[in-house]
Amino acid sequence: MRHVDGPWRWRVLTVLATTAGLAQCTAPPSTLGQIRARGELRVATLNLPTTFYQGAQGPEGLEYRLASGFAGRLGVRLTMRPYENERQVQEALRTGEADIAAAQVTYRGHWRTFALPSRTYDQIAQLVVFTRGTLRPRNTGALIHRRIVVRADSPQADELATLRDHLGHGLKWQELAASARNRPLDVIAAGEADITIVDAPAFGFIQQAYPEILSAFELEHTRPVQWMVRRRSNALRAAIDAFLGSDAARQQVAAAAVAPVERSPRMQLEMARSLRSHIETRLPLLRPWFEEAARETRLDWRLIAAIGYQESQWDRDARSPNGALGVMMLMPDTAASVGVEDPFDPRENIRGGARYFIEVRDKVPARIPEPDRMSMALAAYNIGYGHLEDARVLTQTRGGNPDRWADVRENLPLLAQEGWYLQVKRGYARGWEPVQFERRVRQYFSVLEWQTLPSIETVLQAENELLPTTTATDVAVQ
Repeated sequence: MRHVDGPWRWRVLTVLATTAGLAQCTAPPSTLGQIRARGELRVATLNLPTTFYQGAQGPEGLEYRLASGFAGRLGVRLTMRPYENERQVQEALRTGEADIAAAQVTYRGHWRTFALPSRTYDQIAQLVVFTRGTLRPRNTGALIHRRIVVRADSPQADELATLRDHLGHGLKWQELAASARNRPLDVIAAGEADITIVDAPAFGFIQQAYPEILSAFELEHTRPVQWMVRRRSNALRAAIDAFLGSDAARQQVAAAAVAPVERSPRMQLEMARSLRSHIETRLPLLRPWFEEAARETRLDWRLIAAIGYQESQWDRDARSPNGALGVMMLMPDTAASVGVEDPFDPRENIRGGARYFIEVRDKVPARIPEPDRMSMALAAYNIGYGHLEDARVLTQTRGGNPDRWADVRENLPLLAQEGWYLQVKRGYARGWEPVQFERRVRQYFSVLEWQTLPSIETVLQAENELLPTTTATDVAVQ
């Protein structure tokens, strides 16, 4: 090799330095830099109750709350896009359509070919579930020779493969394609299989949508969940890890572990006794503001009070895990939209809640007669008007009358079943809740109308016989 010296040496060094400087200047910004430059964090997720869905007052779900916190930390706006299955989420991240995949996924399979995981932010227990009326499996050995169904290329399929290594080839199962419209829960609900495996946090939602499905036992291994980023997104991953390790993120994960479980008739009776007490102790302090809100909105003050009792039991300091606040449990954005500056000021909160109810009620078609229109307004207050419209579409599709509450009430719970909510515009909703909400508000309204305190237990006991409930015996073989 020829030795370069003198002026030529300096020229070569200058050219090399200039070239390196140009290369450094033209290098594309990191993924984190791109996010900050555009002022937007794009997140791919799944439309599930434990991840992301549209609630009555806006987006809900653990992944939405976590992603909102992370976007806030970066100082950018959040855009979340839900997909139908994990493969679509993977493709959105791989192609750069999304910056992050946040869908309670596990780093396994195809993720390993193009993505990097964040730190593990939760360990999800896996439940073996079975259909009511079939033999309950007590342990993994009892799964041999049973009709088991799971989704293909899923953590549950991986778990069964691991179990087969120990139990032998007597353990067999059916795998549904990841893109299949039919879901494992639908298969066992239809009696075409007996057993599947589900995430424990989702079970509280599943029981409401599929009351014929019961919990058998919990598997030994939990499923780690992480956020995913594309390879070479090291700065973004480091920022995510720091956020997911924060106290705020850990508190969100802990709060999401509380699953919705319907109260039994006995609990309803206890609630009736609480109502008696609260009418005597809490209502007198709030009644002037319920009456003021009624004058402003031309509603019956007892209806507003009944909604408030269902929402918070008239607790002015109430706070839900998803961020709803005060007597009427208003989300911060909703509170701001109806002029509430301090959600914990009961007068402001009650007046704002009444205004919000009027907004929702006025969206219900005026042609719908009473009492159906009021029932639909109460359902929409609880679940959101868009989801009510989805249920009305399903009602008409299935041959019912979309203007009749009794027909819509039968179809609302379908919004919690994958086979149905993927067919409607707004996706998943906790469709059993507005049915219960409407019934209970009417119960409380009746009690407040009569103001006959000794009859509270009698009234609620009689009407509770119509309510779908989950009792302690639901976790045992019937």
